[in-house]
Amino acid sequence: MKTAIIGGIGAGKSHVCRLLEARGIEIYNCDAEARRIITHDAEVRAELSALVGPDVYLPSPEPSPSTSAHAPEPILNKPVLRAYMQQGPQAVARVNAIVHPRVARDFLRSGKEWMECAILFESGFHRLVDRIVCVSCPLEERLRRIQLRDGCERAVAQRWIDMQMDDEERQSRSHTIILNDGVAPLEPQIEQLLINVFAKPNVQNENK
Repeated sequence: MKTAIIGGIGAGKSHVCRLLEARGIEIYNCDAEARRIITHDAEVRAELSALVGPDVYLPSPEPSPSTSAHAPEPILNKPVLRAYMQQGPQAVARVNAIVHPRVARDFLRSGKEWMECAILFESGFHRLVDRIVCVSCPLEERLRRIQLRDGCERAVAQRWIDMQMDDEERQSRSHTIILNDGVAPLEPQIEQLLINVFAKPNVQNENK
């Protein structure tokens, strides 16, 4: 049974994933793997360069002969890619059309049963899993965490939250909710989640 851990920015899904990993659960981190693929997949680099422009990658410094026998790979120019995607939803969709199918294939090839994904429904990755677990947190606590973590103003944190799917919709499309508000204990919720996942292998994904 494949399971996705989701949650809005500041909800603490990565913290929940770390607690699961401490119990021996291997989790595929979609964000981290997407960055790896964008950097190291030659086909993706070629397609992004054709779409965004040659400046989307910077030449890598030449390694010394003692450090590597391989040709250096270009470095993603994040500000250039970000500026392109800020042109609007169509630009974002074009970039996602290049990256998301590769990430989906990589997840399926990884053999891992769990994934952490910030944009599960937007990417269509909900079709890859059988169970969806939403990590939830009240808005005010999410705002506090984002401001503390990133040193930003409240208005900036709110804008980042507003860019994502509404939390009520995210929860309504999930099978399980984990409350991570800093008050409710997480350990019993995680224990119950594992009992449910491993005791009910035939759960159907209603979100397909």
